[in-house]
Amino acid sequence: MMRLPWVIEPRIGRTGARSLLAPLIAVVTTIIAAIILMSSQSVAPLAALWQLYIAPLSSLYNLSEVLLKMAPLLIIAQGLAIGFRAKVWNIGAEGQLILGAIGGSLFPLWFNDSVNPMMLPAMALFGMLFGMGWAALAAFLRTRFNANEILVTLMLNSIGLQLLYYLISGPLRDPYGFNFPQSALFPQVAMLPSLFGLGRANISIIVALLLTAAAWLFVERSLTGYKLQVGGVAPDAARYAGFREKRAVWVSLCIGGAAAGLAGVFEVAGPLGQLQRVVSPGYGFAAIIVAFLGGLNAIGILFAAFFMAVIYVGGDMAQASAGVPYAVNTSLQGVLLISYIAARLFVDHRVRWRRDLSQQGAN
Repeated sequence: MMRLPWVIEPRIGRTGARSLLAPLIAVVTTIIAAIILMSSQSVAPLAALWQLYIAPLSSLYNLSEVLLKMAPLLIIAQGLAIGFRAKVWNIGAEGQLILGAIGGSLFPLWFNDSVNPMMLPAMALFGMLFGMGWAALAAFLRTRFNANEILVTLMLNSIGLQLLYYLISGPLRDPYGFNFPQSALFPQVAMLPSLFGLGRANISIIVALLLTAAAWLFVERSLTGYKLQVGGVAPDAARYAGFREKRAVWVSLCIGGAAAGLAGVFEVAGPLGQLQRVVSPGYGFAAIIVAFLGGLNAIGILFAAFFMAVIYVGGDMAQASAGVPYAVNTSLQGVLLISYIAARLFVDHRVRWRRDLSQQGAN
């Protein structure tokens, strides 16, 4: 077998400054890629930078749009990061979001004339249970039959999407909606209150910030969070200490599913106001990038979610004002993830030439 002339070794010790290097490289690389992609669409570089990164923060209304998109990204990413730390790879947040949106929509559709103030809490609870139940399917298959949770959760995304199409085209379709595949509009009691009158932003961002604090406490201060971290870093040591792997799988997937389900409720109870075919513009997948860009750290994820939300809003503005294809937005998300993974490789490891090969060359 041919041996490579170099060896990749883990670096010993990582300072706080070094841990910020990979996200910084990823952000800079994404900005450069944005200039190149936008320039290929006949958009001047400075105009590209303005549209993507400055314009979303240039007014209170635009900032409200950033906060609106930041909330679901932050909620989902915090839930996923807990599982990722335990090496439980939940790639099904998009499907869990859809199931949460379906579950949360049942109350306002069944009780469309209700004025009960408990409507929103009931929607949130049902949405979390639906998202958790969808993730529990993957947990059961993983722990009972050793099925790969990456493949199972990924395939469940498609099943959840088809279930949504069926429901809004049949049982949950608005009978007075001119045959459009969408549900009836929710009553006012089922809608999230706005955030200080700032455009379309609502209290979901406040909930997301509170959940960020809860996620930090869970990971850094709770025994269960400690067990999950140990299970991900040193599974043999975790088993020796009596930490059960199956429990870690169930806890990780159910937390991620509940978080995604809650984000789904906030989408239908916020900007949409009804159950539609397009519940999410890919928040479940983008949140995976947010979780890794934030270093699987609750505070880092907060800043990563803000940056990703800026990309979403900037991409929409560039599409509307300059005719830039929406694919540019998706491409930038891919560049962000790939550049982060590559930067993290070289930040956490060093490349060393093999001494034996260099000695052979000298001889």
